Amino acid sequence: MRFLSIQSHVAYGHVGNSAAVFPLQRIGHEVWPVLTVNFSNHTGYGAWGGPAIPADDVRAVVAGIEDRGVLGTLDGVLSGYLGGEEIVDVVVDAVGRVKAANPGASFTCDPVMGNANSGCFVAPTIPPLIREKVVPVADIITPNQFELGFMTHTEPDTLASTLESADRARDLGPRTVLVTSVLRPDRETLPDGEGGTIGTIEMLAVDDAGAWIVQTPHLPFKANGSGDVTSALFTAHYRETGSAATALERTASSVFDLLQATIDSGERELRIVQAQDAFANPRMQFASRQVR
Repeated sequence: MRFLSIQSHVAYGHVGNSAAVFPLQRIGHEVWPVLTVNFSNHTGYGAWGGPAIPADDVRAVVAGIEDRGVLGTLDGVLSGYLGGEEIVDVVVDAVGRVKAANPGASFTCDPVMGNANSGCFVAPTIPPLIREKVVPVADIITPNQFELGFMTHTEPDTLASTLESADRARDLGPRTVLVTSVLRPDRETLPDGEGGTIGTIEMLAVDDAGAWIVQTPHLPFKANGSGDVTSALFTAHYRETGSAATALERTASSVFDLLQATIDSGERELRIVQAQDAFANPRMQFASRQVR
């Protein structure tokens, strides 16, 4: 398959396209990265160098690809963090051009707004733009639980309320919702192998065929870029298999092993290259459960 990925880029570390491109390539897909920023590192460090790419320049890259006559060969478009209204318009326009060339192509929007710990960390103008302009043209969205609540004006916490919020999100346009971090108050704990227990975290996928949830140990690690990897892998597996359950299991397996490899390394940045076998040959150690 072939994907157009309109996201940020960093030289050091792995977020945006620097997180999404290699895993997709490693599982056998062609990726055409279009950069929205070219930074030295992600902004979580508090300081960085390099430019944000002007929206007209991003648009020109897409137009140059279109001039090659190849947009119709794309299977999907991916977008992540959106830094301003002009970039939002570029993404929406690019999606329209790709779908005009190939109506079977999908668009996956990772609606980056914030998380439960940090709250909303994008400019206040961004969430309404995502909700009103981007989500309605998306086929797949991949919010975390906080972002799901933010865009649907709900407060999902239980499985039932998270499913209801996902349905509200689907009413906005996308048929498939992957909730990348479900933290239920009644979630189970698992044995840690040392006589204690470890908490769990879940991912939930909802589409026209039903809803499935997968549970993994909750690793004590804040990983910038893990959401970008998750969104990319789920999209590719879902498009390839047509099964939300299978895509969920493959994605959970790969991302868990990526995070574990990063923790074991003692490094702050994701060990994407070192954990590449987890993408190519996921262990499938986590089974999904149909919940609807």
